[in-house]
Formats: sequence, structure tokens, C-alpha cells
Amino acid sequence: MKYRYRASEQFWKSFYKLPSIQKESTRQAWEILKENPFDSRLRTHKIHSLSSLHKKTIYSVVIEGDLRAVFYLEGNTVFTVDIGSHDVYRT
Repeated sequence: MKYRYRASEQFWKSFYKLPSIQKESTRQAWEILKENPFDSRLRTHKIHSLSSLHKKTIYSVVIEGDLRAVFYLEGNTVFTVDIGSHDVYRT
């Protein structure tokens, strides 16, 4: 499936606050995500608490260590919601 991507304003705000090394890790993960958001290298997993709260399936990918990007799907569009530590699970 070919995916389209959209990022929330919150995602960009959080991204620009990251240290440069984490921004680079994010860019590398983005190359994988663009091909397949469920690629095993990203360790994509559901976030049940957010999914329940927002009434849609919310996923997280592991960028590095404690750095996560959170997204959901609508059809063939991937909407990135936020990026950061596990604190993003409380959004």
C-alpha cells in the first residue's frame, strides 16, 4: 500500500525542540516509515490507552531509546501526532 503523510502542528513543535542527534535519528526512521509504518525495525505497537481515549487505533514507533513517534491511520494517510519520550502517550 502506498501511504500519504501528514504531521500535526504539535509533532513539528516537539520535533524542533529535539537535540540535533535525535532529529537525525528521526530522519533515518522517517525513511523507513515512508516505505512501511509497520516495518519491524520501527517496533510499531498500539497504544491502548490513547486508542481508547481517541476512539481510533493509535500507534507508536521506536525512534531510539525512549524517543517515540505517535501516529494513527485514516485510509492510506498516516497522521503523525507527536514525538518525544513516553510522555507523548499522555496526549
